[in-house]
Amino acid sequence: MLNIVLVEPEIPNNTGNIGRLCVGTESRLHLIHPFGFVINDKNLKRSGLDYWVHLDVTEYQNLAEWKVQIPDLSRVFLMSSHAEKSYLENDFQDGDWLVFGKESKGLSAAVLNEFPNHLTIPMSPLIRSFNIANSVAFVIGEAKRQITGKF
Repeated sequence: MLNIVLVEPEIPNNTGNIGRLCVGTESRLHLIHPFGFVINDKNLKRSGLDYWVHLDVTEYQNLAEWKVQIPDLSRVFLMSSHAEKSYLENDFQDGDWLVFGKESKGLSAAVLNEFPNHLTIPMSPLIRSFNIANSVAFVIGEAKRQITGKF
């Protein structure tokens, strides 16, 4: 099972969509505070539809609280538009941690400095970034394809 981590998510619709994606791909969702919304926000529930009740989700008050429970820090992969290695060049394993930053700024330098593995999603120079829900879908799809051969 993959672990999807959202650090300080800001937009409830994105988090709801990612929650639905996690249910559909049998992945766990980890949410690190602070959020830009209330977790029972109607938009979050609407985006996640009725799947939210099936979601394996854990909330953490901060990065430190989340980090202490990771069994193998070498299996944590942070997504950054500034990384040199593409997620398509990475070898994923069951149980990996795929970390995404907030919609407005991505992952902070402080968070990026906590872990050595940074990956990027190749994109046209005409855009700064993809929508976070799309980014999560790209990376989960590739990781699941490698792990199970089914996606």
